[in-house]
Amino acid sequence: QVQLVESGGGLVQAGGSLRLSCAASARTFSRYAMGWFRQVPGKEREFVAAISGGGTYIYYADSVKGRFTISRDNAKNTVYLQMSSLKPEDAAVYYCAATPRYYSGSYSPAGQYDYWGQGTQVTVSS
Repeated sequence: QVQLVESGGGLVQAGGSLRLSCAASARTFSRYAMGWFRQVPGKEREFVAAISGGGTYIYYADSVKGRFTISRDNAKNTVYLQMSSLKPEDAAVYYCAATPRYYSGSYSPAGQYDYWGQGTQVTVSS
């Protein structure tokens, strides 16, 4: 069982930046691919970014490419999402997720993940 705890959400003005963190309890964190998703009320959970266990492979949704950066520190069992040039449409609850399985592709389907955090709210004011 892996527990994930997100932090770093909050209120930011449009154009500003936030860094989200997700701390994992996994004993061998580097075995897990990690993803960030977001969700607004009434909509499906949306893929944001993913990173392979060793950090070699990174994927982004088109909507955040060039503005968001996913990274991980396996020594700290933590994955990060640096968000810059935030827009009002980036406002959502952000979730991190983990999977120990290998998949070909971008790790974008939410169903590929076995473990989820409780989410952290990001609000962007215009």
